[in-house]
Amino acid sequence: MHSTFNLFMLYLASRSPRRQQLLKQIGVEFELVDINVNEDWDGIEQVQRHVERLSLEKARAGKAKIKLQNNFAVLGADTAVVLDDRILGKALNEEEAKHLLQTLSGRMHHVYTAVTLITNKGEKTKTSISRVVFRPITANEIESYCRTGEPIGKAGAYAIQGHAAAFIERLDGSYSGVMGLPLYETADLLMRSQNFVTGSNTG
Repeated sequence: MHSTFNLFMLYLASRSPRRQQLLKQIGVEFELVDINVNEDWDGIEQVQRHVERLSLEKARAGKAKIKLQNNFAVLGADTAVVLDDRILGKALNEEEAKHLLQTLSGRMHHVYTAVTLITNKGEKTKTSISRVVFRPITANEIESYCRTGEPIGKAGAYAIQGHAAAFIERLDGSYSGVMGLPLYETADLLMRSQNFVTGSNTG
């Protein structure tokens, strides 16, 4: 027996394949909505406020693109890798990836992920904050990792579910949150919404 979510319709306002993978992991069916939201950080806005605002903006952008029904839900999320109260952006190329990984090497950082669910009942946001410790990484390891292409386009230039798992000495928090969608918080939002119920299927 395994738990699943039975729902009317869920739209995911994200292009992230990792968020799609995580929703499928907990048995949630969804449709993708393509959105375009400015994710730049001004360096002043408080980090948690920043990710919560963006997750809400993404969900609202998704809602604006769908044909509204009596029972609908739109999910948006945003993730930030934070070191010394500074958001580390996504690595756009190998040079940026190397710099970010050198910065994280042997250090502790935080990963903030906010998730927002919009339904006909309203808007709700939850935030997961995880503490991640990287062991010291050698220049050769960084070079080899960058050659895989995995760091490109990733916040902080690493993917916890990929090769970078070998760099993580300790994680206090949500593994799925570091991936980009905290499943505990997401499932809680879905279950608390009257559009969703938990059930059981024989598997």
